[in-house]
Amino acid sequence: MSYSNSITFGPVPSRRFGISLGVDLSPSKKQCNFDCLYCELEGAKTVSSMDEYPNVEEVINEIKKSYLKHPKIDVITLTANGEPTLYPKLDELVDKINEIKGETKTLILSNGSTIYKNKVFNTLLKIDIVKLSLDCVSEKCFKKLDRQDNSIEIDKIIPSMCEFSNQTENDFVLEILFVKTLNDKDEEITLLYDAIKSINPLRVDIGTIDRPPAYDVKPVSFEFLESIAKRFENINVNIVYKNRPKLLQSYNEKEILTTLSRRPLTKEDISNMFDENSIKNLEKLVNNGLISLVSSAGVEFYKKA
Repeated sequence: MSYSNSITFGPVPSRRFGISLGVDLSPSKKQCNFDCLYCELEGAKTVSSMDEYPNVEEVINEIKKSYLKHPKIDVITLTANGEPTLYPKLDELVDKINEIKGETKTLILSNGSTIYKNKVFNTLLKIDIVKLSLDCVSEKCFKKLDRQDNSIEIDKIIPSMCEFSNQTENDFVLEILFVKTLNDKDEEITLLYDAIKSINPLRVDIGTIDRPPAYDVKPVSFEFLESIAKRFENINVNIVYKNRPKLLQSYNEKEILTTLSRRPLTKEDISNMFDENSIKNLEKLVNNGLISLVSSAGVEFYKKA
């Protein structure tokens, strides 16, 4: 079977990563070891491995064709109509991409479920930006929300994420998608915070449902996400929310320093939270070296220096 017309998509502009070329490692059908309630793809029976997939040569040829048409590609994004780490030739593919990519970065979007497998773990170490999901910590929550395949050993995921964070020299980002009445309960949030502190990723993206989900589940509010960001102290938290409201307030220099000592803020946070005078106060603190602006896997954060 030829997959050539459906392997790559884009390139498209990404707010965080620049011009992104998508690579679908399961173009013919959904093949995933999760059946998440919020998934934008149709529900499907979970699998532990792929049985239909393009070969490495096909994928590389399509990437090369994209380079001929679009020489300016900032990131090659490995994804799938399901879970990309189930692609059986992922290690070979990553090696081949690294040979041809030049200045382009590689990114993988994975549910994180296979990171405890040595072959997957070692392959992920070769990728420039690794973004893994972690919606739940408790087994009860996993079963309700992510509905994992029986082959997944849940208790190995977080320890392996901790080890990966210690070993990787590249960018490691976690993503949490909150769903009303499922992983928004206080006890699960506490477990998530403790896990994230142990894992110590470069950044945590938090969001909620913003596309029609496979099943009848509901999003949480922006206010809820804002409360989570405040609760996750000393962690680079990026709130991903379409049409987020502007809640402009006035902050003096002392209040800005206190706020940033607890929670780094993105440029988007600042534009949605700080009034004009507060922004001037922030700029003064930056100029005086009390606040620094740092890049975290494509997102810039203001932090107390």
